[in-house]
Amino acid sequence: MTKALNIDLFKPLHRVPQLYSIPRLKANAYETNANPGFLEFFAGSGLAAQGLKPYFRTVWANDICSKKANVYIANHGAKYFHLGSIADVKGATLPNASLAWASFPCQDLSLAGQNGGIHAARSGLVWEWLRIMDDMPLRPSVLIAENVAGLVSIAGGSHYHALHQALLQRSYKVGAILINASLWVPQSRPRVFIVAVRANSPIPSELVDISPNWLHPSSVRKAAEGLDSWLWWKLPKPPIRKQNLSDIIEWNADYADAITDARNISLISPKHLTLLNELQISKPFVAPGYKRMRNGNQVLELRFDDVSGCLRTPRGGSSRQIIVIKENDKLKSRLLTVREAARLMGAPETYIIPGSYNDGYKAMGDAVVVPIVDWLARHLLLPLVKANE
Repeated sequence: MTKALNIDLFKPLHRVPQLYSIPRLKANAYETNANPGFLEFFAGSGLAAQGLKPYFRTVWANDICSKKANVYIANHGAKYFHLGSIADVKGATLPNASLAWASFPCQDLSLAGQNGGIHAARSGLVWEWLRIMDDMPLRPSVLIAENVAGLVSIAGGSHYHALHQALLQRSYKVGAILINASLWVPQSRPRVFIVAVRANSPIPSELVDISPNWLHPSSVRKAAEGLDSWLWWKLPKPPIRKQNLSDIIEWNADYADAITDARNISLISPKHLTLLNELQISKPFVAPGYKRMRNGNQVLELRFDDVSGCLRTPRGGSSRQIIVIKENDKLKSRLLTVREAARLMGAPETYIIPGSYNDGYKAMGDAVVVPIVDWLARHLLLPLVKANE
């Protein structure tokens, strides 16, 4: 086990500069009552709320997982949080809001999952979200749903088409974008964001494009073919990322125990082991990776670009990211610490993560990268809402 298990996760760490910074706004922009309200479904550990809070105020939030709820409440309070199944939520009881955010479950749409699709038990909970929208006396003017890239790519985009058509039937105009978190943090984490605005709402011209742009890779462009009321959302590109994985590593964390460490090193693919051994370095080098099955054998495949692979939930030994550190001519290994995972998600150093190692890793791995949410809120969601006030 790593030293991260012994770190007081309630105590913020200050040795690493913040990966991104919240922009300076006018003084009253942070006053709770001055901001438009938002509803958050599948709120999880509160990272989406963290990114939204400079621009929007929470009026209601929900999740079914009590351990994630502990993280959410530790950082955002319990006043608006409701623990329980989304199937039990009644839209007629919810407060009015300008925005509704739904990071609905991804397991049935993930390329690493069973591809059950958008009507399967877990990812199909998005239909409960839309049921609640139907039950509200006044639907929010802007809806946003977030999920993995498979939403637009698997099954020829048919899963996305079903959701798109469902939003059109509710009198929204819709567009999807795909953004990789690696633009902000040293983690490769592509995610799809579906943004819908009421069909009769004004849309500022600077928020839409006449054709695809950097937000619309081939998978999104293909999914958009033949769809009605499609919007090519437009956002500025963020500044070039300044930090890499090696900048956020807790170098004083303990390595794995001797037996686990030896096994990890033995599983490194021959090609990657050769690359590691040939590296000429003047300081410690970190290579993250996951265990994978190749030709019937388990191997540890590493990255050499100083960027983490996509964080996952710790359901099995292969789901937790391992880092291999080369120092001088020695190779050692360990799991990512919880604080490292939090930094890879853009969480503030002050973000409180109670519970066990697996609890904390799941809370971060099954969440939304904070600076992406901040960027979307600042440059798209808030301007859309303001145009409809």
